[in-house]
Amino acid sequence: MSYAEIWVAFYTLLIKEVRRILRIWPQTLLPPAITMTLYFVIFGKMIGSRIGEMDGFSYMQFIVPGLIMMSVITNSYSNVVSSFFSVKFQRSIEELMTSPVPKHTILLGYIGGGVFRGLTIGLIVTIVALFFTELSIQHYGITIVTVVLTSILFSLGGFVNAVFARSFDDISIIPTFVLTPLTYLGGVFYSLSLLPEFWQKVSLLNPIVYMVNSFRYGILGQSDVSVTGALIAIAVFCVVLYGFCYQLLKRGVGFGG
Repeated sequence: MSYAEIWVAFYTLLIKEVRRILRIWPQTLLPPAITMTLYFVIFGKMIGSRIGEMDGFSYMQFIVPGLIMMSVITNSYSNVVSSFFSVKFQRSIEELMTSPVPKHTILLGYIGGGVFRGLTIGLIVTIVALFFTELSIQHYGITIVTVVLTSILFSLGGFVNAVFARSFDDISIIPTFVLTPLTYLGGVFYSLSLLPEFWQKVSLLNPIVYMVNSFRYGILGQSDVSVTGALIAIAVFCVVLYGFCYQLLKRGVGFGG
């Protein structure tokens, strides 16, 4: 295929994903906005007023970056896992796999859809947050790079889950038993400095800690970890996981339905 044809194929896949997200917006865009509003009201206003400041910021300001990142992570992941598994379930993946479209183009199309949904939800949650507190981004570059890399990483994770899933029940196992616990223990609602030294070290094994703290540094200028090291680690994970996803797609692993 020529570069023009490859671009048309990528654009078609991406637009299909975007239209699917926008067509069912009451299921894809509205629930996260409502859920995050409840987090802001309950944790930010009610509980936050009793907690006071954390790391020099009001509790509401402190949790906003984490809640934005949490919404980006869950929605990037869920978009790709549900979309790609649906294609497998409907057997239309066979037509896509036998077409001359390069496997990189197919993979990038689905990743693009996940990133679109993740960043869109992140923007919606940010707008909602502005009704509850003031936000002033300290480092725009770090903020953008962190949220984009994180969205890409979990879009790839959703793709892996979709490839190995055998039923619709399988696509909820990882988000429920792995993603949700890691997210809640990723420093969204607390600073690592509040933990005993042993649990601080244990928390550093959680990759979401680095994403949340890098994003918090971009917005508030405060982080519990090395931001440079965190960004390098996230980028490396993206490259490795992309290579793994490409090999799965190239070999046709898990496409038996």
